[in-house]
Amino acid sequence: MKKPTVYILLFFVLLGMWLLLTMPVNLQELIAGIMVAASVLVLFRKNIATVTRSRLSIKAVPNALAFAAVFLLELFKSNIDVALRVLNPKLPIRPGIVKVATTLHSPLGRIVLANAITLTPGTLTVETEGEHFYIHWIDVSAGDVEAASSAIVRKFERYLEVMFG
Repeated sequence: MKKPTVYILLFFVLLGMWLLLTMPVNLQELIAGIMVAASVLVLFRKNIATVTRSRLSIKAVPNALAFAAVFLLELFKSNIDVALRVLNPKLPIRPGIVKVATTLHSPLGRIVLANAITLTPGTLTVETEGEHFYIHWIDVSAGDVEAASSAIVRKFERYLEVMFG
């Protein structure tokens, strides 16, 4: 995709998201959305290359739906887990920072993975360094990189690999 086309497409995606979040739409919200979408594009124009390097394919659509389903399931399970730990002080809490490895090569795929981990209660992406992420985990149950990677990262990675490469 050529750069002007990407900017136009991203502008309309950002504006659409703004309008969805500020329903019902009125003239003030439309003007504010246009200003915010344009400002985001201007402020982050150097980082837009991350999005433009991504490859989209027909396989990405079912994998995006599967990723959303897996993410929502993990979100539900982790919410229950954290709530039970809060309500029952006898349940163990062994917080710590673990090192996990990812096989994703795409910068956008890594961003989505880091955010999916952070949005899941009980885990927080603290740092990324090359192929490794450092995750704060509410209940460290794995001692090595591979075991922690299997518990935290692998369930998302297989879909993100197809979506973003």
